[in-house]
Amino acid sequence: MRWKSWLLVVIGVSLLWPFSSVQAARDTNGPEASERAPDRSPRVPTFQPDGDLAGELQVFNTVYEDTFAGIGNKLALGYLELVKANPGIDPWLPGEGTMITLPRMYVLPDVEREGIVINLAEYRLYYFTPDGGVQVYPVGVGTEENPSPLTNAKVTMPLESPAWYPPASIRAEYEASGDYLPKMIPPGPGNPLGTHALMLSEKGYLIHGTNKQFGVGMPVSHGCFRMYNEDISRFVYQVEKGTPVQVIREPVKIGMAGGEVWLEVHRPHEDYSARDRERLWAQVFEKVESFRQQHPDVDLRRRSIELAVDQADGLPTMIGEKLTRMASEDSVEPAESEKQGNPEQTLYF
Repeated sequence: MRWKSWLLVVIGVSLLWPFSSVQAARDTNGPEASERAPDRSPRVPTFQPDGDLAGELQVFNTVYEDTFAGIGNKLALGYLELVKANPGIDPWLPGEGTMITLPRMYVLPDVEREGIVINLAEYRLYYFTPDGGVQVYPVGVGTEENPSPLTNAKVTMPLESPAWYPPASIRAEYEASGDYLPKMIPPGPGNPLGTHALMLSEKGYLIHGTNKQFGVGMPVSHGCFRMYNEDISRFVYQVEKGTPVQVIREPVKIGMAGGEVWLEVHRPHEDYSARDRERLWAQVFEKVESFRQQHPDVDLRRRSIELAVDQADGLPTMIGEKLTRMASEDSVEPAESEKQGNPEQTLYF
């Protein structure tokens, strides 16, 4: 949700920092306290990056009643990332015994890898842990009419059980569709902010839970960042006040891991139009040329790049590798027979 700063009023909250020593002792001592203590361990894996790559692709065997929306909610994945990673499978009726790909392999964004990084183009939040790991969460982001801001911000305050005072603009939207929205939504199941939130220094914006789980991992909000309640309720206890938050839009990512070059391309919508493909090709061209200039000792395969753009499924594709010194020297003056070989294996723009 997006608000003017003077319209954002949050009441009935419990600040998570700092805990009073008395309350902390009350919460941690005694068997009853331990039985009541919530599970605050993250639902997503914590991966150790390998160069610019992190994670691994996984598979999931569906049962008859499964849907992509339900699987995403259960496994902390977004609806659209599951749809893109599994072309040809009906997201609402995948059927009994269908093996689907869980897209948990990532080319890391080309930014400072610290704190929170939200990439609007892939509907994901990256959290770089203090010990050098990375966790990846699906997030709902703003629509074209109410876009999320590209910004460098910080976490300023965690909120528990927030109430929401909707601004006049959102109340007007409801009224235009014949619905009534009260001036205050109290904490509870009907609250659009969900169970917990992180307030940001970018005024009027939060990372928060939701009462509409289906919107996680899609462009559906008024600018804020929606997480599953099961994730934000744990995440707020991991993140410290002052944690940097970078919001970027990077649909094309390229990086290197173990001498291999990887490319990850995200189409903007579930449908993939010719116009979207043309735009992505322009961005891929720019990224690849920049990468080649920074790494002149790599051999890139055009066919692999074309495949990554044609699919634009958000899955990393290996598109080349670093040449050995001998191979690199040989490639400067190739033999005549090599010159007459198949040039389409190497990228020429």
